[in-house]
Amino acid sequence: MVNNGVNMKAILYYVYDPMCSWCWGYAPTWQQLKDELTQHIKIVYGVGGLAEDSSTIMTDEMQVFLQRTWQKISQQLGTQFNYDFWQRCQPRRSTFPACRAILVARASGKELEMLAAIQQAYYLQAKNPSDIDTLQALAVDIGLDENNFLQQMGSQYIDKTLQAEIIKMRAMPISGFPSLVLVKDQTYTAIPIDYNDWRKSFDVIMANI
Repeated sequence: MVNNGVNMKAILYYVYDPMCSWCWGYAPTWQQLKDELTQHIKIVYGVGGLAEDSSTIMTDEMQVFLQRTWQKISQQLGTQFNYDFWQRCQPRRSTFPACRAILVARASGKELEMLAAIQQAYYLQAKNPSDIDTLQALAVDIGLDENNFLQQMGSQYIDKTLQAEIIKMRAMPISGFPSLVLVKDQTYTAIPIDYNDWRKSFDVIMANI
């Protein structure tokens, strides 16, 4: 079934974590790919949950590893990072709060606005999206009601929704974040990602829908 050129039988899942540095690096290429695909296929976002809730400061080894990852992404893709984060913030290996913020924003049709806000705050403004205060400020910035946002962030509903989504995304043929998965006729196909060239993923997707 095709509606206005969109294949309604196929869905492309973009599986990500809002605090995944490779997702930040992939963002410009993903935007190009998405722009080309919009008229051909339904696109659904899904959070995979990179790191559970934690109040523990990252070990020195983890901090060095992540800074080197940022440097690698910057060298390979030209992605901008603000390394002041590592001096200004107390980094924690905890992305579930940011994932919950995504789900709260999604309910108001603002998932992509929240994603952009989290990524820019983290990677460009040296703010910590593991902190509820940071997420609260971002929610207000994108036009969400502050009190409702805080209530939702602490609700069992959002927590259960996140857990269910993580299980669903991790059951797909993904290999970390970001991942692209094409679903058609109950068949799940992992789509290769080229961080510099959207056309490679586009060609595989179009050949399979």
